[in-house]
Amino acid sequence: MIIAAVVLLALLGGGGYRHHKLSQDDDGEGERPPGPYFWQSYTRLNGFYNGIRTLVPFSQWQPENGYQLRKPLTVDGSGQAPLVHNGPPMNPVVFDPYPKDDKVVTCYLDAAETIAPPDVLAYPGIPQHMTEPFYGDHELLGMDEHVCFERYGRLGSYGFGWNETYGGWGPGLNAEQRGADKIFQKTGFPDYGVVDWGQAQRRCYQKNEARLKGDSSVGRKQRQAYVLRAWTGIDYTPHVVYMMRSMITELSLKSGGEYDVHLLVHVKDDNLPIWANESVYQDVLQQNVPTEFWNITTLWNQKLIEMYYPDPYAWNFANLAKANVHGVYRSAHFPLQWFSQQHPEYDHFWNWEMDLRFTGHYYDFNNKIQQWAKKQPRKGLWERSKRFYIPKYHGSWANFTKFVERETEEVDKLKNDEKVSGPVPVWGPVKDWEAVSHLDSPEGTTPPTTYEEDNYEWGVGEEADLMVFNPIFDPSTTNWVFRLDVSGYNPELQPPPRRTAIITVARLSKRLLDMMHRETWEGKHTMFPEMWPPSVALHHGLKAVYVPHPVYFDRDWDLSHMNQILNYPKEVKESPFGWGEHNMLGSSFYYNSGFSSALWRRWLGQAENGEGGRIQEEEGMGRMCLRPILHHPIKHEAGPDE
Repeated sequence: MIIAAVVLLALLGGGGYRHHKLSQDDDGEGERPPGPYFWQSYTRLNGFYNGIRTLVPFSQWQPENGYQLRKPLTVDGSGQAPLVHNGPPMNPVVFDPYPKDDKVVTCYLDAAETIAPPDVLAYPGIPQHMTEPFYGDHELLGMDEHVCFERYGRLGSYGFGWNETYGGWGPGLNAEQRGADKIFQKTGFPDYGVVDWGQAQRRCYQKNEARLKGDSSVGRKQRQAYVLRAWTGIDYTPHVVYMMRSMITELSLKSGGEYDVHLLVHVKDDNLPIWANESVYQDVLQQNVPTEFWNITTLWNQKLIEMYYPDPYAWNFANLAKANVHGVYRSAHFPLQWFSQQHPEYDHFWNWEMDLRFTGHYYDFNNKIQQWAKKQPRKGLWERSKRFYIPKYHGSWANFTKFVERETEEVDKLKNDEKVSGPVPVWGPVKDWEAVSHLDSPEGTTPPTTYEEDNYEWGVGEEADLMVFNPIFDPSTTNWVFRLDVSGYNPELQPPPRRTAIITVARLSKRLLDMMHRETWEGKHTMFPEMWPPSVALHHGLKAVYVPHPVYFDRDWDLSHMNQILNYPKEVKESPFGWGEHNMLGSSFYYNSGFSSALWRRWLGQAENGEGGRIQEEEGMGRMCLRPILHHPIKHEAGPDE
């Protein structure tokens, strides 16, 4: 009992988060694995917290990770201790990820065209012994891995660190600021009080309309909707406002209208007649959304969805949520499908959650990952996308690709293995299954040759229909609790083959959303939100890609053990897609991560469980400077210093 108590206190104090309450098993098979867990014995990593006073050029950077082959550098001092300067040893620079050959007509925040979109600043170095990611890779995706972002260079353009004179709200004022004056000299203090983001985006599109119209096959920029999913009653804190301002500025205005950022708001009170009375609609809008975002907002409620996709949706295999099929919990994709039908002008739709944060530049991230996904061949794509790519374990992406191909050949021999849901390998639409819809699949989804004859050519240069940020796994091989939340298919047959990607964050093509809409409207089919888009893509031969973005852990995992747990769990209950989800508590990106939120608040300059905050940063290495990291979930951002 004493040992267990000590380990638990170490987890809560060192990692800065609490255990996630795991959902109950639905079929009673086995028991929950007892805590404490094996990964809690791994050494804590601290390089995240080395600040801008330890910056070094990328070529001199030594990550602290020991991968349990040795202790991390910051723990046993086996490496040279970071040199701590009196201030940042480098000057911040403007981070400009936009194509230099793209003839963008300059857009402005205001109608008078006096306020230009501000820049994001980064430091051209890395804090010495900064931790490196465990799976995913910056270089593979083409992201700039030679720079880091601290809070003022990243968010200072949008209001963070401003006092009331400039329209600030407080966050960032009571924090370490050494060298921040150089940042504010470059970014200035734009007057957001006069900004109407909806009008600003429309003006920007009109200026750049010639670049954004016509045939995409001859170089036309594809238009994309960035859809933020919100609800009535959400607290638009200063941090939420900074996030939204940064998205619109970086994705839409600075790109010359490639993106439009939308706020899709769920009106929880179904008794409000928002579709029958314009004044009610406007009242709900104005009472629930900050003024500057009114003109990017679309309201919806469950009554609308029930009319758009009317009952019946019979033959559900297992409604474990015991919820209405039209409710947002079980069918969060319904309003996005509806929204896409109202906006045929967009080629792609990003489904983005309000509890996501990104330390890097949004356009750089979005542009690089979609370019990478476009280059991916179809051969072995489903099989590669179901694995976590661990660079230090698997080697190069080419090695990983060859390894997955050999592995697939072995699995292909087990055609009758009940653990395999659907054909192996996946090659084109999955139509050899009685339970799957017989709706026609879109053109271009039939393979031009056999799997064996293809030399990793089919699909190269093809835009991804689905990009997700966690592996696309077969839920039938796991004890993931919602694996049988499948509606509208014949219950006398086996459930259809399906795939899942945890967290509904994704980019979906118009043709994928059109197929999802048709399956729902014509076929009366649907599944749990994290399962529906990948499964429709599987059935209709659409290009689905897991993007291996960099994910960090707060513990120094042994890589062979990480690969075994994440990619080859010995027992079903060990899989992170089920009972083994506890393995992701210390990660920077998962649905139940605790470390992601703690790390983000520390980066903002807040104290977390007695660590960090202004005094420690001023007396130590300065404020944190992180490489581009996608954080999820961020449930709150207010710290004791605010």
